[in-house]
Amino acid sequence: MKLIEPLFHGTLLRRYHRFLADVELDDGSMVTAHTPNTGSMMGCAIPGSRVILSRSPNPARKYPHCWELVHAAGHWIGINTMYPNRLVREGVENGTVQELSGYQSIRGEVPYGTGSRIDLLLSGPQGNCYVEVKNVTLVEEGSALFPDAVTARGLKHLKELMEMVRQGHRAVNFFVVQRGDGERVRPADAIDPAYGAQLREAAKAGVELLAYRARVTPNEIFLDQRLPIAL
Repeated sequence: MKLIEPLFHGTLLRRYHRFLADVELDDGSMVTAHTPNTGSMMGCAIPGSRVILSRSPNPARKYPHCWELVHAAGHWIGINTMYPNRLVREGVENGTVQELSGYQSIRGEVPYGTGSRIDLLLSGPQGNCYVEVKNVTLVEEGSALFPDAVTARGLKHLKELMEMVRQGHRAVNFFVVQRGDGERVRPADAIDPAYGAQLREAAKAGVELLAYRARVTPNEIFLDQRLPIAL
């Protein structure tokens, strides 16, 4: 997946109100950028970090710049939570994610559960496969940890995937690690023990867990390696 150009390099001044970040661009100008990430962004929102922004051509947008990448711990990290769904779909379609191959159709944002929409619904003669995608940006000592903040929404998604399994469907919780230093994925029990406990219950109930690391460069992101999951 290529990032949409033009891209702007700069230095992060601060992130605030969850969805806003002040950035000093390399040309010396100051902009306020939209931050497409609802998590805490632990370790990824340190003032002084190098960042890359895109810019929307839509003149109606109040904040046309969008924060895409941050450089931390020696790696570019993708912070845009809109991208993991696209990365997984791209990985399925180009054969990188072989575990989800063989389906005839892929649809996104299909209603299911209780007022939810599944990120990707794969369908074919073998039935339906419900895929919930999670973005991972927190890494500690080689372990990519999810979530980086307490997530009631994540708990709800796990329970809905378990219900899909009970109904006879295939269900997958798919972690996308948008940085190059993650060697394995673990539940962040110190941050949200309830999510970790529910993830283990979901795995026991038949929900499949997949994790892939993305290669993140200043102008492109793509899935390149499956990672083990340590429960």
